[in-house]
Order: sequence, then structure tokens, then C-alpha cells
Amino acid sequence: MKKIRLTKEFGFELAHALYGHDGLCKNIHGHSYKLFVTVIGEPNPDNKSPKFGMVMDFSDLKQIVKEEIVDKLDHALMVNNETSHVNIQEALSGIVALRIVNVNYQTTCENMVIDFAQKIKNRLPQEVTLHSIKLNETATSFAEWFASDNE
Repeated sequence: MKKIRLTKEFGFELAHALYGHDGLCKNIHGHSYKLFVTVIGEPNPDNKSPKFGMVMDFSDLKQIVKEEIVDKLDHALMVNNETSHVNIQEALSGIVALRIVNVNYQTTCENMVIDFAQKIKNRLPQEVTLHSIKLNETATSFAEWFASDNE
């Protein structure tokens, strides 16, 4: 059988700030992220299976990525727990509705793809492997994670 790659695209809005950064990104700002998740595997050869001919049902991949990433991050503020930005939630409590996602890393595009890869890998069926993740922070800037670079 031959290996096939499947890719699904997702979008979400997320704000963040880069603690200690020497440019404008030290300020809270947001992006319209585009996330491309690619898995690899062999199409199911069992003609009695409802997943016959599929590496993975696109709807199953969609559910995993939505539950692990999109639904948690969309229209939220991502904050590094190890910075002074964690005080934002206290300062704004009661003033505005604020959805904060706390993480233990600098909230760069690079660190997000590492985090996303681990979350997605943990949920994939045994016969399917995460091949790559591409996260566009803007239309012209992105970070990529490849399984082959991280073995």
C-alpha cells in the first residue's frame, strides 16, 4: 500500500504579547491564524469498514484539532505563565469579558506549533501519524513543524 498525506485547514483569532521582546510585539495584539495540519498513513483496505479507502476521516481530524486547539484559542488572549502578563487577568477582572489561555512558553508562532503537534499526536488513531503543522501568523509569516525533523 502507499502512504498518503491528508491536510486540513483551520482558522482562529488569537491575541498575545511577547514578553521582553524588543519590538512592537511586546504589546498585546492579535492575529487571524491559519493552521494547516497534515497527517500521513495508508488508506484503509477493509471494504467492509465505513472508513474504507480513507487514511482518516476528515471529520475526525477536524474534531481533534477543534477540541485541542481551535475551540480553546479562538478569540482568546494567550499569556505566558512565567511573565508579568499573568497580571492582566486580575487587572481587567470585572471590567471586560476576558478569555485567557495560560501556557508555559513564550507565545511565539514557533512555540505554538510545538505545543499543537504534541496535542494532536496524542489524539490520532494508532495507524495515522502527524506529518507536519504549518501555522500562518500573518498572510506572509508562518512557522512549520515536521515530524521528520523531530524524531
